[in-house]
Amino acid sequence: MFSQLFGKYLVKQSLLSEETYQQIIDKQMTVRVKLGTIAIAEGLLTEDQVEEINQLQRQLDKRFGDIAIEKKLLTPAQMDALLTKQGNAYLQFVQLLTELTGLTNSDIEQHLNAFQKEIGFSDAEMDALKSDDIDKLIPLFVFSSKPYIKDIAGLVARNLTRFVSRDYYIEKAKHLKELPYAHLSYQELAGDDSVFIGIAEEEDQGEFLKVATEFSHEAMDHVTADTYDAVSEFINVTSGLFATELSKKGTNVDMEPPLSFKNQTATGDFYVIPVYLENKKIDVLISVNSEFVAGETPEQLGDVMQREVAAASADSKGTVLIVDDSRMSRTMLRNILEKANYTVVMEAANGADGLEAYKKCKPDIVTLDITMPQMDGLEALNQILSYDPKAKAIMITAAGQQDKLIQALKSGAKRFINKPFNEEEILTNIQDVLR
Repeated sequence: MFSQLFGKYLVKQSLLSEETYQQIIDKQMTVRVKLGTIAIAEGLLTEDQVEEINQLQRQLDKRFGDIAIEKKLLTPAQMDALLTKQGNAYLQFVQLLTELTGLTNSDIEQHLNAFQKEIGFSDAEMDALKSDDIDKLIPLFVFSSKPYIKDIAGLVARNLTRFVSRDYYIEKAKHLKELPYAHLSYQELAGDDSVFIGIAEEEDQGEFLKVATEFSHEAMDHVTADTYDAVSEFINVTSGLFATELSKKGTNVDMEPPLSFKNQTATGDFYVIPVYLENKKIDVLISVNSEFVAGETPEQLGDVMQREVAAASADSKGTVLIVDDSRMSRTMLRNILEKANYTVVMEAANGADGLEAYKKCKPDIVTLDITMPQMDGLEALNQILSYDPKAKAIMITAAGQQDKLIQALKSGAKRFINKPFNEEEILTNIQDVLR
């Protein structure tokens, strides 16, 4: 975030052209090496150990190094050594700046002091900015006496870095009562507390497409139902991680199905954190007020269901019914299964259609997302097992759904698979259940 904020300051001061700024950012994006890759090259970790840590990262909101140290795979000293070899973003930016502009280190230091004065950061806060330390940076941009706001903002920032792009920076949070928007997707966590987490785009600039494309790994050139679906899945991952943290503190919430809106106005009491993602703005919207209203009419994204039962080939390893309200999740899961020579015989977008589809195609395995409209995965599981006590079901879960997951396993689900998907985890669970 330092590179973007200081770079934009230099552009504003006419010390750096927009073209050279983007050239520096693009080059900087290519020099960061994954810690796991360095650890393997140094002989400190095996590929299996790195994959284990990466899988835990997908399930937990923790850093690679923190997990490696907790599992005693690396010592703190070894982790520090890896970090020094990964590259310092601040030094990378300064080096590229001197190479491409002719500015000297002394010049840069003077401009850096002026930038610090303008932004109003202390020396310690500047150190946090230079090191891109999200945990220390978020409180500098997000001021709120209300609970959860800073924690959620930090989660979104870490997930943007992890799943979307490192080329972003944030501005100070705004406390609003209404926000007109072109696009909005959000999810409610309801229970002991009421929490809303969303992403909005005030003008149709294409940043909804950026989040959707990077998170789904599927190119999109205009906003469609698939775009809303992918952004909603990004929010779902963030909501799940936050629900897990609440659960650890004794606060229980259920994750409601995500909703999307177009060209309406959000009202109530909420915070908006402007995020400039590759030079275009999106808004992270967070509310802890149960009176928050996202809009009047949600987008109808369609309950897509494959009505005809697909025929299994002679060498198919087994038949699978996928039940999930996210088209993106269904597509990713189907691609993984079909590549491994399983037959996806039908798909359904909610629990009610899933029950109907199960009766129609009688698959070897049914996968059930927990959070769905009309009928959630837990109720669908119970009704499928009532119809067929020998049904083999695997639950699909985001973090933060532990209580429902435990209920599902007690009711008769055979396994569970975490979102975001890991191919090896999916195939291992499918194979184990079929055996």
